[in-house]
Amino acid sequence: MADDQHEVSRDVAKQESGRPIAPEPEERAETQNASDRSDDAAASGAAASGAVSDNAASGNAASESTVPGETAAASDAGNTASDAAATGDASPDNAPLAHDDPQPEAPGAAPSYADEKIGLFSGRKNDFSEKYHLTRRGKLKRLDQIIRIANQFDAIHGLTPVNMRLMFEALGPTFVKVGQILSMRSEILPQSFCDELAKLRANADPMPYQTVLDTLSHEYGKPVKDIFKSIDPTPLGSASLAQVHRATLVTGQDVAVKVQRPGVRETMAQDVSIMRTIARGAAKIMHNAQVVDFQGVVEELWDTFESETDFLVEARNLQEFKRYCSRFAYMDCPKPYMDLCTEHVVVMDYIDGISLSHPGALVAKGYDLKEIGTKLVDNYATQVLDEGFFHADPHPGNIIISGGKIILIDLGMTGRLNKKTRTVMKDMIFAVAKQDSPALADGLLRFATTGAVVDNYPELLADLDLIVEEYGTVDLDELDIASFIASLTQLAQRHGIEVPSSVTTVGRALVTLEGLLDEFIPDVNMIEIISQHIANSKTNFAEIENEVQTLGIEGHKALHGALQALAEMKTASRMLTRGQLRANMQLVGFDEPFKLLSDMVNRLTMALIVVGLFIGSSIVYYAGMKPIIFGIPVVGFMGYVIAFILSVWIVFDIYFKGRKKKH
Repeated sequence: MADDQHEVSRDVAKQESGRPIAPEPEERAETQNASDRSDDAAASGAAASGAVSDNAASGNAASESTVPGETAAASDAGNTASDAAATGDASPDNAPLAHDDPQPEAPGAAPSYADEKIGLFSGRKNDFSEKYHLTRRGKLKRLDQIIRIANQFDAIHGLTPVNMRLMFEALGPTFVKVGQILSMRSEILPQSFCDELAKLRANADPMPYQTVLDTLSHEYGKPVKDIFKSIDPTPLGSASLAQVHRATLVTGQDVAVKVQRPGVRETMAQDVSIMRTIARGAAKIMHNAQVVDFQGVVEELWDTFESETDFLVEARNLQEFKRYCSRFAYMDCPKPYMDLCTEHVVVMDYIDGISLSHPGALVAKGYDLKEIGTKLVDNYATQVLDEGFFHADPHPGNIIISGGKIILIDLGMTGRLNKKTRTVMKDMIFAVAKQDSPALADGLLRFATTGAVVDNYPELLADLDLIVEEYGTVDLDELDIASFIASLTQLAQRHGIEVPSSVTTVGRALVTLEGLLDEFIPDVNMIEIISQHIANSKTNFAEIENEVQTLGIEGHKALHGALQALAEMKTASRMLTRGQLRANMQLVGFDEPFKLLSDMVNRLTMALIVVGLFIGSSIVYYAGMKPIIFGIPVVGFMGYVIAFILSVWIVFDIYFKGRKKKH
């Protein structure tokens, strides 16, 4: 390839007509089918323009799934399939469908809600337990299973990284997903644990081919042969949530079919229901010393599970990302067939290509790794900082190169950022690149103003100075993004700053992308490219035009607000001259001192009453008034008893309130 093709133009990355990533002309006719996919990628299929592998174009020429060299194809193979692809072996021929009639409902398939009822007086009868068919007996049985598996790995006495991974695998899909999430959270677990949990992205045991056919028949409500001409019985990839097969539609398109495992969502719902019960108990026990919002964590997990098991969400993400990719000649993603996508099935174009995890195969095909890495990072910066819609899990298995394009697959995990958050993030990243400590501190404090109350501002600034001193003075190629984001997150938690969840999603994605570059394309400096992207965008005419428009709208609102304030001042001055103006004053921060003063006055009043009762009762005693009980006049005796009770009450009140303040 010519040298000028190895250099990446910044303008190309910003323009809609950017050129593809082209290999050498003599090697461009074909690409390898290679993918080493993650748990989600192994269950997600891919699609965009590309070329078929050598074997697919020759050895499988007689197969029903064979397509011309110009036809788009995709692969979502797991470890076994990817190894075969890396060596040039094509996937097995598609098998003709064996069933003409609709199949019975797949075991554990999603329940039908046709009989859902709404009572006239009892309200809607469809709560969480009913929706997912959860019973107390079933939850107790599952809890017993979890405890037994945890005991097998001696979780009470501690877990090694390997044992934690094996335990999560044994516990099922819910904990596999939890492990995958934790593998990207180095601020929660040590890096050794994160590295080991990342292996959870390997393939799961495939489900039977008959189960796949039964699930498809149940989802579509018609014979599978009416939709698919053939389906390859050997899966491209099999994960804990779903399985992917190559297929051919009756209309001739070569597609990848992602089928959800029956009963996965119900199993996850059962585990989440158990977690909710445990979280509620933990919240009550740790009410005063709670550091982590356990119930909030569980609900966030369920939101993640629910969105990832609703394949219509992934299909819509593919559709939206496909529109975004149309502006770039070097970027693409699978095209979904929306009329064939359901809550448990995704159908998308199939693509042959070379996974980014096989840099040697890419070089052999004439691709320039530095060009690929630079364009990938710059486009990712566009997704995060300009569009606010980005791929949330850019690991090597989710990125393949085909036909001179970077193909992003597995859009089940995406993130979104609003304009304000994007602006703050730009300033923070640019501040790190420029080693501008005050700007970095200002960025985090702007996050703090979005609902968080910082009790100790000087301490927060001192901690920020330490982070800036550690990370703001290093060279870009020495900046550890994972450690930097972890430090910022821990600092925010320590000071009660609630960083938006979308920001933590970006952080995890950047850490994943950085790890990809370090392993496969070490010559590409991610922070330097992103900072350059931000610098270029600051001088972009469209950005300036957008800023002027924003200032115009805000100026219009400010002008009307000022005129309204003048009108209200006229009314206030008129009331002042007539003596009708009243002012309500509130002393901020004086509530607690006034409350303490009120308690002191109340205790002093009770003490005076006790003293008065003792003195009055003593006078009655010496006066010898009748009747007498225990040698003491009844009136005096009652006074002594009341005074004693009040004294004990004052002592206990002082003691317990003092302990409460200490805690």
